[in-house]
Amino acid sequence: MSAGTVEREVLRFDAPALRGYDWPCFRARGAGDGPHLVVMAGIHGCEYSSIRGAVELMRGLDPAALRGSVTTVPIVNVASFRQRTPFVSPADGKNLNRCFPGDPAGTYSDQLAHHVFTELIEPAEALIDLHGGDMVEALEPFALYDGSPVEDTARAMAIAFGLPYLVRTERGDAPIGGTTSASAADAGVAGITAEVGGCGLLEADAVAAHVHGCRNVMRQLEMLDGPVEPAPQPQHMVDRFIWLRCSEAGWWQPSVGVGDEVPAGGRLGAVLDPFGDELEVIEAAEAGVPLFITSSPAVADDGLLLGLGAGITPLAE
Repeated sequence: MSAGTVEREVLRFDAPALRGYDWPCFRARGAGDGPHLVVMAGIHGCEYSSIRGAVELMRGLDPAALRGSVTTVPIVNVASFRQRTPFVSPADGKNLNRCFPGDPAGTYSDQLAHHVFTELIEPAEALIDLHGGDMVEALEPFALYDGSPVEDTARAMAIAFGLPYLVRTERGDAPIGGTTSASAADAGVAGITAEVGGCGLLEADAVAAHVHGCRNVMRQLEMLDGPVEPAPQPQHMVDRFIWLRCSEAGWWQPSVGVGDEVPAGGRLGAVLDPFGDELEVIEAAEAGVPLFITSSPAVADDGLLLGLGAGITPLAE
């Protein structure tokens, strides 16, 4: 690829479970030297604002003003996107963002994670993975990065993205594993996950926040000229991310919204039986802010209800 260009191509991965799929990809190379940044979206195929944000980022990028290179794959989980399956891949029922760095001998999600990791993430110097609330998930914007030897760079990227909450996860304490950002950190690649938008909606404000956040991170990485713009609202660090689940299936009725401040012991909601009687009351083990809430009343046994950010303090740079 020549300098000063933005090219479009179609990726195909050589794996049995991935045959028949194409992955649209943008590649931009600037005229000056700089890092190689990978931007991804659509790890979950129904998070439409983040997908559109990745496309608009590249359509509006001036390669003449760029230092380094950017590779962007707007829809990573093509099968999930095509079949409108929230959270999981239709071929195997796995959450792709629990499968990294992948397994070339595994099922669809394992093989896709393997190829995305080895061919896109591992060769890069920085990663931005764009997300948002899936079809049944309301969300307060936040950015996540992992504790690692490259976390200073990742933290600076997360701050530059400009969202109100920053979540730092330690591998042993994280509620989930196998994420893009965790696998990137293990490979020495500074990576963040940026979450904006919710309920599987295509929202103009969320799209704009993804584009603006990516461009601000590129200024932080000195890939674009200009100062890093401060966040439009105060930013806070989240020390703990507590995921709450119900004991049995029922009707989930939250009592709080995303972004609400909740005291320790405060009522978060309840799971009801078909007659409207409470089966289980959900309370906050400690003070915090719900960063995501399942927006569907229907929940299964051991169903995920919400993610509570706790140990929240103002950002001290």
